[in-house]
Amino acid sequence: MTALPQKTPLPLDDAMDRLGLGPFQWRLLAICGLTWAADAMEVLLMGFALPGISAAFGLARGSADATWLLTATFAGMLVGAVFWGWLADRIGRRAVFLTTVSLGVVFGLCGAFAPGVAWLIVARFLTGFAIGGTLPVDYAMMAEFVPTAWRGRFLVYLESFWALGTVVVAALAWWLSTLLEPAEAWRWLLGLAAVPGVIGLLARLGIPDSPRSLLVRGQEAQARGALLRVARANGTTLPDAPLLAPPPALRVTPAALFQRVLRRRTVLLALVWFGLSLGYYGIFSWLPSFLRAQGLELGAVYRTTLLLALAQIPGYVLAAYLVEKVGRRATLVGYLAVSAVGAYLFLLAGTPGAVLVTSALLSFALLGAWGALYAYTPELFPTPLRTTGMGFVSGMARLASVLSPSLGALLLTGRLGVALTLFAACFAVAAACAWGIGVETRGQRLPEAVLPENGA
Repeated sequence: MTALPQKTPLPLDDAMDRLGLGPFQWRLLAICGLTWAADAMEVLLMGFALPGISAAFGLARGSADATWLLTATFAGMLVGAVFWGWLADRIGRRAVFLTTVSLGVVFGLCGAFAPGVAWLIVARFLTGFAIGGTLPVDYAMMAEFVPTAWRGRFLVYLESFWALGTVVVAALAWWLSTLLEPAEAWRWLLGLAAVPGVIGLLARLGIPDSPRSLLVRGQEAQARGALLRVARANGTTLPDAPLLAPPPALRVTPAALFQRVLRRRTVLLALVWFGLSLGYYGIFSWLPSFLRAQGLELGAVYRTTLLLALAQIPGYVLAAYLVEKVGRRATLVGYLAVSAVGAYLFLLAGTPGAVLVTSALLSFALLGAWGALYAYTPELFPTPLRTTGMGFVSGMARLASVLSPSLGALLLTGRLGVALTLFAACFAVAAACAWGIGVETRGQRLPEAVLPENGA
């Protein structure tokens, strides 16, 4: 009897490309985007709530407690990004996908009921610890579920929800300022900011684990089941062939990020994340207080911040086009260069109109840079280390975020030139590091294993 010919194993990239772009990916984008917008609200929250908290607890401008309140969320995110990123590579994306959002909602609501500054600082740290895990996991999930030709654009689309969160928190703060006294409004602001997380959690329950993560952990049947769910949602058919087993997985530890070819990528990416974050949060975490110190009334501060958030949208739109047209690396370097120039233009602005225009340019360029960076980063790490790598480099960003409020306070103490020179230098160094990575991932398949020492 003649043996039946064995079917050729199907690589995961081929399977995902054949399933195409359809309702599944758009739904995943909406779900992850909602949570990403909620995270933006939580991260930027203290900048809007600080005037009310200061009024409620008698905090002096630039006091240690005020700086701690701005720093606590970032400190939590530093720990959370590294921990949850590592855990997601060990146990799978979906479990962390659900847990971090749940904890973010709980701790976010706890902050709204904090009886004092110390309790509020603890609540904000724990909130940051929870939402720090959504970054590496959401971007790994999106990268691993989207066909190659669309991956870069979708990763920028996901990052663009940050602008939505910024617009919502600015509008919410403005609206509450018209209804309540600042000493009371901040509690409502913290409480309402947790609501999108609840909706995002419920929506996430229907999302399967990443087939790449499942396959790397030896769960071929579950990986195929996840692909079949994509096929049903998109109205396509999964080929009747076994999935190609990935190469043996590395031991998932942060130390693996510094072995062989990954070492250069990890170090340079960490510097890019650190520099961009230090400048971005150094400027924008203190911008509402800076505008307030220039004599703007609170409602005008919130309206101005809302306009700056709207300026982010065209930055994302252009980045989504450029990452596929000219590539991830060139787009990232270009936006960082414009950010460095924009910081000096902001320094030279001498009228309220010039301040608004130059800060809008900064908002446009910096968020475009973030969009390109979020598209580039997950494509540089292999599947067994993708969320570990994302967690590590984003942890470096959170380390910068912890430092940035102290440096950003220079904006309020009259050392504007020192602060903006430092931030412009950060953007310039980040641009040089991004170019130094020397790898373009546009149109390339996601790596499943660490490349040899002489690989690109």
